[in-house]
Amino acid sequence: MTNSTLNFEPDRRHFLALGMGAAAVLVLPGAVRAADRAADIRTLAFDGDTLLIAGATLRASPDDGGSWEERPTPAPIASIATHPARPGRLLAGLAHGGVAVSNDGGATWTARSEGLASGEVTALAVAAGNPDMFYAAIRGDGLWKSEDAGATWALAMDRPWLDEAERDPLTLASVDLETGMGGIWIYAGTEKGLTRVPDCFCRWQDVQPGNAMDALVTGDAPPAEAPLPANEPVLSLASALTTPSTLYAALPSGVWASQDGGVIWSHKAKGQGRAVAVHPRDENHVSALLDGTLKLSRDAGATWTAITVA
Repeated sequence: MTNSTLNFEPDRRHFLALGMGAAAVLVLPGAVRAADRAADIRTLAFDGDTLLIAGATLRASPDDGGSWEERPTPAPIASIATHPARPGRLLAGLAHGGVAVSNDGGATWTARSEGLASGEVTALAVAAGNPDMFYAAIRGDGLWKSEDAGATWALAMDRPWLDEAERDPLTLASVDLETGMGGIWIYAGTEKGLTRVPDCFCRWQDVQPGNAMDALVTGDAPPAEAPLPANEPVLSLASALTTPSTLYAALPSGVWASQDGGVIWSHKAKGQGRAVAVHPRDENHVSALLDGTLKLSRDAGATWTAITVA
């Protein structure tokens, strides 16, 4: 896939290209269609006030689920990322390989995969302090980095080594913390838990209290005080840009939150967590996929309201 405009119109050819499963959704009763759309969700993101849900299709809601609009997708989406400094820019990691970028909220797409390894893009992130710096995790390969908004890519880091094997990042988050190298950490959720690397890409390490350099020098910094459940997959991460120390995570045990960069975690919602996103201007405004239902919280996960995906 090279950097070229993807001509895409949501016509009959689009629906056929999505496959028979997606085509079947179009002819089922409304209640079933809504359930299928929720089940299809693989990833969530906020583009300003607009909530995005993506999988085989891409849907957008400007009013927390009050209304929905389907937008074209270049292919089934495995991961999606945005940055508040670039409203309308959507970065999509494609399930069949490659990255696509939209600068108009998903109306049109451009392939941005020059030099990127082939394979499913399992996770994407945009650097907290640089909206033109992208990170992508490729299944079976490693962590890739683009410094020119996806025009070119280069390998940045091998996959994290956890429990005697390399593990694919299932989710990524760029976190602007003073304890990082130059203020930036890249957090990765894997099938064996949470890990992170400073933006120097020196070494993956456990989340620990204290400074990144201290941990790299000593190699035996103290562990997190109340970490996420051991050996449980971390399927989705979200960092609150307004309060960088605030993180949310979706795990099979539910939604978890940390107020100190991942050292201490608290359980915010029980259920099968699949995806989570936080509003770019309000760290208490969170959306999550729990037990196959899209939910919204306005109080940092203390209470949740179900959202119908119409």
